[in-house]
Amino acid sequence: MKTSTTLIFLAALAAAQAQAAITVKDDDGKLVTLQKPAQRVISLAPHVTEMLFAAGGGSHVVGVVAYSDFPEAARKIPQIGSNREVDLERIMALKPDLIVVWRHGSSERQIDMVRKLGVPLFHSEPQALDDIPEGVARLGQLMGTEQVANPAAADLRRQLAGLRKRYASRPTVRVFYQVWDKPLYTLNGKHIVSDALRMCGGENIFAKLPVTAPVVSVEGVLQENPEAIFATAEKNYGGVSMWKPYGTLLAVRNDNLFTIDGNLVNRSGPRMIAGAATLCEKLELAREHRTEHRTERGSK
Repeated sequence: MKTSTTLIFLAALAAAQAQAAITVKDDDGKLVTLQKPAQRVISLAPHVTEMLFAAGGGSHVVGVVAYSDFPEAARKIPQIGSNREVDLERIMALKPDLIVVWRHGSSERQIDMVRKLGVPLFHSEPQALDDIPEGVARLGQLMGTEQVANPAAADLRRQLAGLRKRYASRPTVRVFYQVWDKPLYTLNGKHIVSDALRMCGGENIFAKLPVTAPVVSVEGVLQENPEAIFATAEKNYGGVSMWKPYGTLLAVRNDNLFTIDGNLVNRSGPRMIAGAATLCEKLELAREHRTEHRTERGSK
C-alpha cells in the first residue's frame, strides 16, 4: 500500500514538473523551453523591447540595446551594447534567464557568441503583421505574463482585422518605399513593410528584387514611375524632398510624396500596427488625388 502511494506521489510530482516547463516556438521555427517563467530578460533589438513591455514584462527586462527608447520606462534600463556589438561580460553580469535576439545583416557572429553563454534564446523576426500579436503572446508565455499579453495580442489582432476589412477591396496604388537616400535603399516584397502596404492596397514597385534591403537607382525609380513615395523623417536625411525636381514622376504630379514616422513602420513591434494604419490613410489620400488631378487637367 505504501509503495503504491509513493508511486502515485512520484507520478504526480513528475506531471507537475512537466507542466511547469514552458515551451514555445520562436520566429526561426525552433522550440524554446524554460523550466519556469523568465524573470530576467535581455532584449537585443528595440522592437523586441517594445514587445516585451506590451506583453506585460517590462519589469522583467534587465538589459537592452541602443535605441530601445519606447516606452519611456525602457530608457532607464541598462544598455549592454548595440545591434552591431554587445558586451558579453555585461550580459552575464545581469544573470538573464532569457535573451531575445533579432537576426539582421551583421548579427550572425554576434548571436553565435551570445548562444555560447548557455542562456535560452528566443529569435524574434516578424515577417508579417500577424506575427506581431503572435510574438507578444509567446513572449507573455515565456514570462508568465499571459494575463497582460493575451488581451494585448487580441487587441492588436482586432486592429489588423479592422484595417483589412476597411481596405481589402481598395484600388491598387504603386508605391516606392524609401529607407534611405545615400545610397538609395528600399525594401523587397518579403519585408514586413511590404506586408503592410499590401494590406492597404499598395504595391511595392521593387517587391520582386531578391535582396531584402536592396540599393536602387534614381533612374530605376523614374522608370517604374510610382504613384506614391514614402520616406521617414530622420535627421541628416533628405527624405521625399529629393523627388520634387522630377516633375514627370507621377508621385510628384499627384502630390503623393509622403513622410511618415520611422519608429512606427521601421520597427516590427506593436506600434507598427498604428504605422500600418497611417500607410493606409496616406494611400487613400493618393486615391483621392487621382480624381482631383484628373478634374484639374480636364478643366484646362
